[in-house]
Amino acid sequence: MKIRNIAIIAHVDHGKTTLVDNMLKQAGTFRDNEHVDDRVMDSGDIERERGITISAKPTSVQWGEYKINIVDTPGHADFGGEVERILSMVDGVVLLVDSAEGPLPQTKFVLSKALKLGLRPIVCINKIDRNDARPDEVLTETFDLFDKLGATDSQLDFPYLYSCGRDGWAIRDLKDINNENKDLTPLFQLIVDHVPAPDCNGDRCQLDAPFTMLATTLEADPYVGRILTGKIESGTVKVGQSVKAINMKGEFIENAKITKIIEHQGVNKVSRESASAGDIVVIAGFSKATVADTLCDLSVNDPIPAMPIDPPTLTMTFFVNTSPLAGQSGKKMTSRMIGERLFKEAETNIALKVTQSENNESFEVSGRGELQLGILIETMRREGFELSVSRPRVVMQTNENGEKLEPIEEVVIDVDDEFSGVVIEKMTKRKATITEMKASGIGKTRIVFSAPSRGLIGYLSEFRTDTRGTGIMNRVFDKYDTYRGPITQYRPGVLVSMEQGATTTYALHNLEPRGVLFVGPQTEVYSGMIVGEHSKENDIEVNPVKGKQLTNVRSVTADEKLFLAPPRKISLEEALSYIQDDELVEVTPATIRLRKKELDSGRRKKAYRFADTDD
Repeated sequence: MKIRNIAIIAHVDHGKTTLVDNMLKQAGTFRDNEHVDDRVMDSGDIERERGITISAKPTSVQWGEYKINIVDTPGHADFGGEVERILSMVDGVVLLVDSAEGPLPQTKFVLSKALKLGLRPIVCINKIDRNDARPDEVLTETFDLFDKLGATDSQLDFPYLYSCGRDGWAIRDLKDINNENKDLTPLFQLIVDHVPAPDCNGDRCQLDAPFTMLATTLEADPYVGRILTGKIESGTVKVGQSVKAINMKGEFIENAKITKIIEHQGVNKVSRESASAGDIVVIAGFSKATVADTLCDLSVNDPIPAMPIDPPTLTMTFFVNTSPLAGQSGKKMTSRMIGERLFKEAETNIALKVTQSENNESFEVSGRGELQLGILIETMRREGFELSVSRPRVVMQTNENGEKLEPIEEVVIDVDDEFSGVVIEKMTKRKATITEMKASGIGKTRIVFSAPSRGLIGYLSEFRTDTRGTGIMNRVFDKYDTYRGPITQYRPGVLVSMEQGATTTYALHNLEPRGVLFVGPQTEVYSGMIVGEHSKENDIEVNPVKGKQLTNVRSVTADEKLFLAPPRKISLEEALSYIQDDELVEVTPATIRLRKKELDSGRRKKAYRFADTDD
């Protein structure tokens, strides 16, 4: 068969999407005079703004007589569920590794998944044009990682090449780096030679066998409704054909008639009348089938085995927005609207789990990490939702002996030597243990920690401050392990508004000695809203809307001009990790505010007194 199905996998920001851009260009996908944006596969607004891939996207190119289906996958660990699903429908992977940074946590995560499926990766040492590139050392580190993950002899004998995805070239030997006629031909040739044609052994992948396909992604199309993407494992499917869906246990879900078959060609979607074994296509016509279900001919009763997805490790509570300023910018505010949106998201993103509270007023949303949940909240606010969310909490488990287990992450920190001491001190206080420590360049140290997820909540902003913004931290879920005991985390108190109205320069000027402000003048606030960080440990109530008393008595300072320091702007992810258990983040399309759960000052003080009594 002249088909090759591959996925591009790597750690975040190692160049996957940029490499796919140049593969599309050099395969003749675009016209010579056609304007093409950078990172063309990152189609979403948030993806483009943040420079990260959030959802996996398939495409295909024609290289000579071969059709190469390519899947661009996310690199951040929080979206690892996408990678786990995608690997089940490809026959090979191209593993990108940065020539300076080397293998990082997500490299280890995606590689382990690929090796478990029996795939033989092609290793691509990318960004070898960097001044601090060390391609030979990185290749050795990558081989060691293969060996550590239990790769077979055939997987250890992986082909490799060196590339610069941004400039669109790859070479098999570093001696050719000065060759002026470099392009991606060596990569295309290696894919054709090394990646096997679709072959699932046994009776599968035969054109005359009954149609079977494993659904790996689910989307909602405004024109054709529910659409499922996957690789056809066997047989042929045609538009108008009657088929059915069965779940992982072989239980019947629904009958359906195929209304549309779509194939990705470059950045375009092309309708087809039929598709056969080995093709990666999008199918419409089902109303209930979802990810991990088998779409098949009416005569088939055995499901295609689906790879289990790692469990969520972090959970947050979503509430209806009850602040006095609710409804000023959002249009979707009720618990029914919020619930429908969350359950719809959980259908397409199987790494998320949503449960509704007994009183139907809040929702527990569990996911892989703060970034994944933050992206969901950011997407909802752009869609016009208003809601309040709680501080993230880790998902605990118990083993057969009744012992409490907590999620443990592997944390890789690259930091200047002068800051390594404070980083080790802070991480040790958060119950982290050092598993590896080595030099990672001139004046830099790489420290690998095994740390509980709950200890990392809120640490990123503190880490940036401690390292003067020069440190790099990467983390990925490792395992569930024995609970490591209580963690004492210090956060200063906050300045809580006691009045509602617009802030004044006069009031804020008098509050500046108390701490750092989060709001500027003429900002709408309300009683119970957090307007700043206190310089001491306790929370205090302040009046940020107080105006200057006007009298007919003139004084020397009457016309004195007041100057305020710029307020501290907090992003959504920073806000989620900043708040405490008695606080919420209020999210609207226009603003992000911090507030106390209990807005009434009297009730809040009463709750604190009861809490002190219990202690």
